[in-house]
Amino acid sequence: MNSLRALPKVDKCVAHSLFEGCNATLVMKIARTKIEEIRQKLIHKEIESFDEEALMHEIKKAYDALFEPSLIPLINATGVILHTNMGRSLISKALLDRASEVICNYSNLEYNVALGSRGERYEHVSTHLKELLNVEDVLVVNNNAAAVFLILNTFAKNREVVVSRGELVEIGGSFRIPEVMKQSGAILNEVGATNKTKIIDYANAINQNTAMLMKVHQSNFSIEGFSEAVEYETLKQLASNNNLLDYYDLGSGYVPKLPYNLGNREHSLEEILACHPSLISFSGDKLFGSVQAGIIAGRADLIAKLKKNQLLRMLRVDKITLSLLEESIKAYLAEEYEQIPTLWLLFRSVEALKQRALHVKESVGKNTCEVIESETYMGGGTLPNRRFPTIALHVKGKATALERQFREKHVIGRIENDQFLLDFRTILPNIEEKLIEIIKSIVGKQ
Repeated sequence: MNSLRALPKVDKCVAHSLFEGCNATLVMKIARTKIEEIRQKLIHKEIESFDEEALMHEIKKAYDALFEPSLIPLINATGVILHTNMGRSLISKALLDRASEVICNYSNLEYNVALGSRGERYEHVSTHLKELLNVEDVLVVNNNAAAVFLILNTFAKNREVVVSRGELVEIGGSFRIPEVMKQSGAILNEVGATNKTKIIDYANAINQNTAMLMKVHQSNFSIEGFSEAVEYETLKQLASNNNLLDYYDLGSGYVPKLPYNLGNREHSLEEILACHPSLISFSGDKLFGSVQAGIIAGRADLIAKLKKNQLLRMLRVDKITLSLLEESIKAYLAEEYEQIPTLWLLFRSVEALKQRALHVKESVGKNTCEVIESETYMGGGTLPNRRFPTIALHVKGKATALERQFREKHVIGRIENDQFLLDFRTILPNIEEKLIEIIKSIVGKQ
């Protein structure tokens, strides 16, 4: 019991020199918890004594841990450009600096300077987006799932939406189109077979309660072999003939022609919008390469109705998203594609990647690794099953052990054919020297 009497008072802990300048309330809360833990261990004979100074350091360690960031930068050496688990699209420092003038100051987010009255936040990107996409109007919400939900709730609540059975996709986090549709209040009318849907299937499904013909991009899978799908232009024509809305949930949209023939099975935004769809929606990040947002484009009268839906306030984007998205769109308009990191990484030539990999190999020692040709994927629910060339550095040694050692230093590579690889498709040039030092620190221990 002497040890119990020796337990320090909370006030004594707070007054310790270790906590000078610290938040006293937080220190007090942590100290109470730590002291109680020791008290219980003493009572239950799990320990016989304790070290008061060690206790103070435990409290300080717990205090410092509260201020360690949960989000940390990683070196993506997987080769997957739009890696969902690592934040997908990157934002260039140049665009961030341009946007910071607005983000770090008061702004005209919802203030019309010319009229001296309340303005609308959605106007700030609409001018640039309408010019880029050549559409009547646009609306930005917080992600593409929100865009799908808002569109269905606005135009198809308690009415039927006809969708191909082969397009009832599930995206990350178990979010499924049928469930999103159900929550929006729309009624799913699925047509066709898993592998084949024809225009007659849509036509036969139309009835008095039909509100919309919807096409959904198969963003994270593909159906090969004996398969058939209806082109969007054909679906739009059927909708028009029956006075119905047509809507394309594109998921991910791109502007410039993609390299490595990646676009030969994927329509660009320009090609799709040439069909003058009633509505389309796509992600602001993914292949578009900006911030997370849901971009809705199409007819002005339909966008106006979306803006009147009370749900929009719950789905709206903030000034940070709008500022960064606007700068990305301006970069597109100026054809400054180097300011869109997603595109910059994708468009790097294999030869350029090889030269960088050789430089790293020479720097860490020729016998520790080798440069190899490989293939990778875009990721992020885009370009499903489309492989394209890349260059990787094979770090010699046991692959599983190397994967763990590099991961502990916040370098995420991949294992392929029992080899641990660092893929230069996603390794940013400005971290190469840091990567060299990390490789040296690990291979030197082999």
